Amino acid sequence: MAKFLQQLLNISEPTFSVGINQLEKATGYSGVDTRLIADITHKAHDIMRKLNLDPADTTGRELYQSLISTVKRGTFEALLADADYIMMSFDGAPVSFNLIDVIENSHHELSYEKRIVSHGQRSLRGEIVQRYIQHPRTSEVVAREIASHIGLLPESDSWYSEVDKSHKLIESGLPRILTIGDIVTDAFIALREDQAEVTTDEHGIKRLSMEFGSKPPYDHVDIVQAVGNSANAAVALSRLGLKADLMAFLGDDQAGKDSLRYLSEQKVGTELVSVQAGQKSNYHFALRYGADRTILIKYEDYDYDWREPVNEPDWIYLSMISKSAWKLHEDLLKYLGEHPEVKLAFQPGTFHFEWGTEKLAEIYKRSYIVFMNREEAALVTGRSVESVRDLALALHELGPQIVVITDGPNGSYVSGNYKFLMMPNYPDPAPPLDRTGAGDAFASTIVAALALGESLETAMAWAPINSMSVVQQLGAQAGLLKSEDLKAYLETAPEDYKIKEL
Repeated sequence: MAKFLQQLLNISEPTFSVGINQLEKATGYSGVDTRLIADITHKAHDIMRKLNLDPADTTGRELYQSLISTVKRGTFEALLADADYIMMSFDGAPVSFNLIDVIENSHHELSYEKRIVSHGQRSLRGEIVQRYIQHPRTSEVVAREIASHIGLLPESDSWYSEVDKSHKLIESGLPRILTIGDIVTDAFIALREDQAEVTTDEHGIKRLSMEFGSKPPYDHVDIVQAVGNSANAAVALSRLGLKADLMAFLGDDQAGKDSLRYLSEQKVGTELVSVQAGQKSNYHFALRYGADRTILIKYEDYDYDWREPVNEPDWIYLSMISKSAWKLHEDLLKYLGEHPEVKLAFQPGTFHFEWGTEKLAEIYKRSYIVFMNREEAALVTGRSVESVRDLALALHELGPQIVVITDGPNGSYVSGNYKFLMMPNYPDPAPPLDRTGAGDAFASTIVAALALGESLETAMAWAPINSMSVVQQLGAQAGLLKSEDLKAYLETAPEDYKIKEL
């Protein structure tokens, strides 16, 4: 029995077997070790069967690859939720079922020979000690003394019990994405159609009108906190299972406090959010008429100072931000120069387009992927709007490896990895309620998929689904999907929902 545990723990201490025997003696030889080994074996075999593996003839390498694949499929958390100390030995070397080990092995793309098992071993050491301490016939002092002598209580484990394993440790192995941009509170005012109308003027511009000087009643108002391109992206990334942080700027008013509380509830890191004394938070009013809206906007003037991330992100996602934030862009470029492994996703906002391609040349050059619609791509490149392929090639010339161009009801296009692909939109199950945030959901879902190691084709299949879901609900975030829900839509997608190579 001791040899089984010794192999899992890689403990070479020659007194290990003697120590386990002493612990068993302290319990009156009640078989604590036997029950523990039975529990480990039963749980390991149960998980293996759920992975469609035969416990009788599966190799360690086969098991390892199957566990890794659960991360990419998004099924790992439910499968491994209570497998902290579960391990199996193959040819004397352990494979860990521990959720953190599996995530880190997948995230860092470690080979079987270089696999991480440390979290599983730490949990198993703790489980062994705990079972003997909790036995009614055992003295805790004696049990701890024996456990320490045989290597079950190393100093490196002392911090482990103080960490929330279900949150902090899980997040530590996930891709980390820092989103940067302005944050807004939106008040959606639903206008009554008998009190307002939309007309088209002689220039073809649609105009919303109401009787001037009157007091028209409205239907209702909905307050939506912590929105804006980058905040929307952060919430989308978090719901898809990634570790999302936000660098944004707020006032110290109630709207700012409510936004921070909401972001925390959405598991978005706010350590890099700058709350500025005496300032108001951005507050916009969206006048809703049917599924469309006119937004009254006003951006406050903040001190846009760069804040160094404590942990290096895998990706940085840059989007809509004030024209006062140019210095922050310079500091961002400096940071990216010092951290060449960090990928930059760029979804330009209003002022980015106003600044122009020349001023943003270094941003485009450093971008791994850029997102814009067909008209924006023509504005940036100076090319004709007629050919999406030409627009994509012109954007590649600015530096990005991957270019994504959306084209409204016609779907979207991606150029990268020597491919030019087109993806149709996912069909709406009902008429759209509100189109706010559809583009943010689209772009951030692609980044999420790529950060998780998915292919460009898979990323393009995921993105329209999240956009479809968002427009079915009010505001930019209510409809954002979790990974399992998104994949459920994909499994039931129509036959013609397929990516095409052009």
